[in-house]
Amino acid sequence: QVPLVESGGGLVQPGGSLRLSCAVSGSPLDYYALGWFRQAPGKEREGVSCISARSRSTYYADSVKGRFTISRDNAGNTFYLQMNSLEPEDAAVYYCATSWGSTRCLPSEYDFWGQGTQVTVSI
Repeated sequence: QVPLVESGGGLVQPGGSLRLSCAVSGSPLDYYALGWFRQAPGKEREGVSCISARSRSTYYADSVKGRFTISRDNAGNTFYLQMNSLEPEDAAVYYCATSWGSTRCLPSEYDFWGQGTQVTVSI
């Protein structure tokens, strides 16, 4: 099992920014595909942004393109989601996750999950 510990959620006004962090224990981070997912009340969990092993490719949901950026710090075994220009529709519980071989940003393809962190976007 690969423990993942998230941090960085909170309350922000529309147009504001947050950076989520996910610290990963275990194998070197470069071997994993890494993902950020979110789940709003009454909705299914969805892929927000994913980055493949060795950073060969990245994926962003259409709703966050141009506003969110995924990055990884292999030396620190941590990856991030920088969220700018936040909108009320971005409010959800955000989860980080890792996968050995995922090529798609789908929750079903990810093996290990963080506990989730709440992001609230409100005046």
